[in-house]
Amino acid sequence: MWCSTLGCLVTLTLSLLVPSLAAEAQQLTKVHRIGWLGAGSPLSSRAYVEAFQQSLRDLGYIEGQNLAVESRYAEGKMERLPELAAELVHLTMDVLVTSGSPATQAAQHVTRTLLIVGVALADPLGTGFAANFARPGGNITGLAFQNADLSTKRLELLTAAVPGVTRVAVLWDSHFPASPSAVRAVEEAARALGVQIHLLEVQGPEDFARVVAAATRERAQALFQVASPLFSTQRETFIDLVTKSRLPATCETRPFVVAGCLMTYGPSFPDMYRRAASYVDRILKGAKPADLPVEQPMKFELVINLKTAEALGLTIPPTLLFQADEVLR
Repeated sequence: MWCSTLGCLVTLTLSLLVPSLAAEAQQLTKVHRIGWLGAGSPLSSRAYVEAFQQSLRDLGYIEGQNLAVESRYAEGKMERLPELAAELVHLTMDVLVTSGSPATQAAQHVTRTLLIVGVALADPLGTGFAANFARPGGNITGLAFQNADLSTKRLELLTAAVPGVTRVAVLWDSHFPASPSAVRAVEEAARALGVQIHLLEVQGPEDFARVVAAATRERAQALFQVASPLFSTQRETFIDLVTKSRLPATCETRPFVVAGCLMTYGPSFPDMYRRAASYVDRILKGAKPADLPVEQPMKFELVINLKTAEALGLTIPPTLLFQADEVLR
């Protein structure tokens, strides 16, 4: 029997609507796969991971519902990063988030097609991660950590915190690609400040005790630690040696200061990881890393450990304490 005109219209409408609703439901329940590659450990990375995850939740990505995350950590063994990067690439991720330059470099060597958001990229142009900041041009974008520029400011603040300092030992990781430019920046800043520096090279954690002892022998009045994953993945060991040396030190990030380093100045790393979530969101919605500018830090913080200063018999000038974003007591 022929259907009535109204019945035919209803049937036709439903036949058009059902596939559309099904497609929409499929899109809403699509599970996005994100890989996380870090040089450190889950414990050392916890604050950054939590900041990243919370920002993703704010953007509507809920793990176990529309998001699946696969994480790999090198636990401070940098030689493992290429193998771990290859594992994540073979798992067919939608986006790979790399924590720090060594992890990003390992991923870059494994794939030129998987879309990568690198966080805390030290000298992204010099290391070849991006052609320029505005248009990276490849499969990598993210957030930069301009180690050289920060090194200059950190030395200025160290001399302000330790009035009269004229001899500073500079500890640097010769295996980290961004270290040479940071060391040059420290040398230039030292000349301008009238400070004599002693460069002490490390290649692994087994060198920490040697270089800290050398700084003491050379009558250094303070320590300057050039940022690198080697120090951050062995933070507790390093800070223990620094504490025993009784030398005031400026270190790369807030966790070092919490552990006992005198001070730090640099970008807010949790803030960088929160912002990385917005890059992931844009890429999952169709943006290409080649077209997303590499973002430079927007939020910086000066953190001073007053308890450490008191243990060293050091009085931090009130003007510097006033500038501090956080004073640990």
